[in-house]
Amino acid sequence: MATALAQGQGTRVGFYSYSCPQVESNVKETVTAHFNSNPTVAPGLLRMHFHDCFVRGWDASILIAGSATQRTAGPNSLLRGYEVIDDAKTRLEAACPGVVSCADILALAARNSVLLTKGVGWKVPTGRRDGRVSVASETANLPAFFDSIEVQKQKFADKGLNQQDLVALVGNITLLSN
Repeated sequence: MATALAQGQGTRVGFYSYSCPQVESNVKETVTAHFNSNPTVAPGLLRMHFHDCFVRGWDASILIAGSATQRTAGPNSLLRGYEVIDDAKTRLEAACPGVVSCADILALAARNSVLLTKGVGWKVPTGRRDGRVSVASETANLPAFFDSIEVQKQKFADKGLNQQDLVALVGNITLLSN
């Protein structure tokens, strides 16, 4: 699912192979260091990636700080892992200034968090561009823990996702949290 949606955005596996070949290793090392000191960062990163996707697509608009942004919206108020993305971005800016998007860092970090909890990995297509707009009210369509299964299925269907996608995403977040 993630690969298909991302490839629709003009991304590809190995996008940074020449411009910043250490992107995957830098993100992996950063996520691993944070995970080793606080394992609860793993479900936080996956959930953050999921929330980012659901609002404007995978554009890292969830990372934009400020009043009335997605980051400050109710459904996102308990998200964890911002410091992981910030640390990875700092490392990558030192190595490859202005090359790697925060959207790709978030996608790689989410995948790495699943791997660290013994989940199944996947190749992450990269080349996303960071969004410049973040509006808190747009988070209203995020599936909520109190939504019925029918409401959640409809919210996923509205995004072109199916029941298998719902189980994979919500189930993974739940499993990683336990």
